[in-house]
Amino acid sequence: MNYWIWIPVLLFFAWTLWRRRGLPADQLVELMARNPQVVDVRTPGEFRGGHIPGSKNIPLDSLQSRAGELDSARPVVLCCASGSRSAMAVSLLKGKGFTDVHNAGPWTALKGC
Repeated sequence: MNYWIWIPVLLFFAWTLWRRRGLPADQLVELMARNPQVVDVRTPGEFRGGHIPGSKNIPLDSLQSRAGELDSARPVVLCCASGSRSAMAVSLLKGKGFTDVHNAGPWTALKGC
């Protein structure tokens, strides 16, 4: 068996796991003190199952068309179930000109902030 083919696959998965991590708790607390827009990019069903009070539900697949609902002059904190969709949302919003955009990772990480 050719084991060399598995190296790129393993590197991809390691990169994916690294990308999905959110901010450390102390940075989240500091960021939440700035009164950001909290956007949960999970599906409406996931959002109904639990979310941060005051957060706005804009599913990732709708964010491209609904980004205008957000104020680009204010900080944006994105969350989802694990941090991978919110990482994609950060890239999407930065591509639309947002500069103060942060991946909180899982929405549960924001519960204590």
